[in-house]
Amino acid sequence: MMPLLLAVAVTLPLLACGAVLLLRRRPAAREAASVSAGVALAVTMLSLWPVAGQGVRLTLWTWLPGMSLELALEPLGLLFATVAALLWPVTTVFAAGYLRASGTRHQTRFFAFFCLAIAAAMWIALSGSLVTLFIGYEIMTVATWPLVAHGGDATARRGARTYAAILLTTSIGLLLPAIVWTWVLAGDTSFRPGGLLDGTVGTGVLTTLFALYLFGIGKAALMPVHRWLPAAMVAPAPVSALLHAVAVVKAGVFAVLKVTVYVFGIDTLTETGAAAPMSWVAAFTLIAAAVVAIRADNLKRRLAYSTVSQLAYIVLGATLARDVAVAGGAFHLVAHAAGKITLFLCAGAIAVTAGRTRVSELDGLGRAMPWTFAAFLAGAVSIIGMPPLGSTWSKWLLLMGAAEAGQFAMMAVLLAGSLLALAYLMPIPARAFLLPPTEPPSHGEARLSLSGPPVLTALGCVALFFGAEVVLAPLAGFLEVQ
Repeated sequence: MMPLLLAVAVTLPLLACGAVLLLRRRPAAREAASVSAGVALAVTMLSLWPVAGQGVRLTLWTWLPGMSLELALEPLGLLFATVAALLWPVTTVFAAGYLRASGTRHQTRFFAFFCLAIAAAMWIALSGSLVTLFIGYEIMTVATWPLVAHGGDATARRGARTYAAILLTTSIGLLLPAIVWTWVLAGDTSFRPGGLLDGTVGTGVLTTLFALYLFGIGKAALMPVHRWLPAAMVAPAPVSALLHAVAVVKAGVFAVLKVTVYVFGIDTLTETGAAAPMSWVAAFTLIAAAVVAIRADNLKRRLAYSTVSQLAYIVLGATLARDVAVAGGAFHLVAHAAGKITLFLCAGAIAVTAGRTRVSELDGLGRAMPWTFAAFLAGAVSIIGMPPLGSTWSKWLLLMGAAEAGQFAMMAVLLAGSLLALAYLMPIPARAFLLPPTEPPSHGEARLSLSGPPVLTALGCVALFFGAEVVLAPLAGFLEVQ
């Protein structure tokens, strides 16, 4: 029964895609089909948690020894799948309101590719081998490229070209060779507790291979392979939410954590120090992207570079090679998803309702749109890592991991990153609530379909603070294999 549910998890979004296409002339029914599929997928994911640690595995195809298409159930993958499933219907409701309010064309195509992206996310989350992960990773790029280009103008096409070029170049040129090299060294590509490469090669090879993986997983947006992310900001706000919170970048940092634990092994990385060079790359990315975010006046660009910086927290957690740091990185995957989707949904609501896309244009707007900017404030506080919002715990665990590793420079980087996040996020709600408007607003609060979803996800940020144990308990089981 459990292997069947793994197949259902991947199949449900594909069925939703078919329903969207069949209902293309009935918008309300088309969107209801997407929301219903999202709710069904979320229920399916939640029902799997009681057996998350039982090693459920489904082999789909084996064509060479050690090279198989496999789906597997383990806590980290189920965590990513659950986050994506829960956020899918919320984003769909927002997307329906956004697309109608903005008069966006080709809405059926939009929802169809959105479903395909969720299917790719499920495949990646449940992957039981590097081969399975790589195939889902590439499908994700192909499925989301049309969404980035959805605007259809020259700017959208240029952004989409950058998006596809960087992600395909890094995955084919770096990630694929890393997978083949792993197969040559270990004779297998199936994810293994303790790491596929445990005790098989020396430190030099491990260091080189680890760098290949982390740069090859371009969706994790380490510098200098990060430019696809700000380039993709030409897409509509619901796509930005998909990219930053639901599927794409989360697939990237999930892959980093999965490779760290199941290919290299935390103990192996700790003993050899093979991850140390990449920790400095993550630290540089964390600080540099935050500095760029401070200087960005375009709201979505500021949020995009914020994502680059926050993803580096997760990668840094992996490179510290300590259980508590990896747990912090995994928790930050969840907390950042809730916080960043809130911010992007608010940005979309502001753009459609008020027609404003720059931070410098937001003075006094909180008086006309109090719910939207209250949600933005909650999302911002969570991203910064202040109580009582979710990222408080992830950043605390990352600090503990850095201290346990004796990496005091990394502790300073983590703290500096939060201070910089304070500098690039808090001025936005401060301007909206505290400064007088430059001109009397000609509108009120965003319509419910636009303001309701970010308020809901903002409440999720609060829930993650008070219910952190619900996320951390299964992560403890995930790390016990080390």
